[in-house]
Amino acid sequence: MRFEIITIFPGFFAGIFEHGIVRRAQAEGLVGVGLHDLRTFTHDRHRTVDDRPFGGGEGMVLKPEPLAEALKSLGIEAKHKSEQNQKQFLRAAEESRSAQDDTREVSGTRVILLSAQGRPFTQAVARELSQLERVVLICGRYEGVDERINELYCDLEISIGDYVLSGGELAAAVVVDTVMRLVPGVLGNEASGEFESFGVADAEISRDEAGVPRSQHGAGGLLDYPHYTRPAEFAGLRAPEVLMNGDHLQIRRWRREQQLRKTWKNRPDLLERAALSDEDRRLLDKIRDEDGD
Repeated sequence: MRFEIITIFPGFFAGIFEHGIVRRAQAEGLVGVGLHDLRTFTHDRHRTVDDRPFGGGEGMVLKPEPLAEALKSLGIEAKHKSEQNQKQFLRAAEESRSAQDDTREVSGTRVILLSAQGRPFTQAVARELSQLERVVLICGRYEGVDERINELYCDLEISIGDYVLSGGELAAAVVVDTVMRLVPGVLGNEASGEFESFGVADAEISRDEAGVPRSQHGAGGLLDYPHYTRPAEFAGLRAPEVLMNGDHLQIRRWRREQQLRKTWKNRPDLLERAALSDEDRRLLDKIRDEDGD
């Protein structure tokens, strides 16, 4: 898989991509990251990438011409909007909700604009992107990007949270790290991408380690359970005994209850769309009763 990042600050990523899993994934050839300086695609002596917004207002807007040239250098053409392609898109959409109206569905490439106005970036979105061959990330700056770039070239507009950053570089780093760790072979233990916060539901997990019972359910959209390690006692607090008795069934039940407790406490909104079993719902009722809700 390859990530292409279009930015006015390519040096921003130097330290971020030289450590940990991202560095190892690149060294092993599992993931590639290309950095593209937007100013390279300007043609004036000041290397101008921004201009004042039409209609007035604060700040500056990234110009469309340099971005279009940068995308063209990556082999990205404007999306086709002809009547024929629209009909093809409508037919394909009936068969697959993820169908696109150009050839990028076949090539496995998506162009993403990182923007505070985008759809929320979630683990589910990351899993979708991890199936692609190439993801092109456009880092917004200033007041944003000329909307025509979004309309002509972008397949998706993504926001990493309900707040405003100075630019899309931090968001791009988040997307690369989150998606990359879902690429087969990147993590030392493949199950790590399933058994964690926001992971897939238990029914979607097909692997078990031979002879070792699963220690927990798939997260199914819930938060992860609390983790403990040696020493067994620290600062007067002892790790839960259930984790040290070797009973995998008890450990699994305890961890599932802790996932529900953690999610109920920190992110109750996730419970509305989480994959919950009847036993989960009974545990959740118990937790709510204990909290007096």
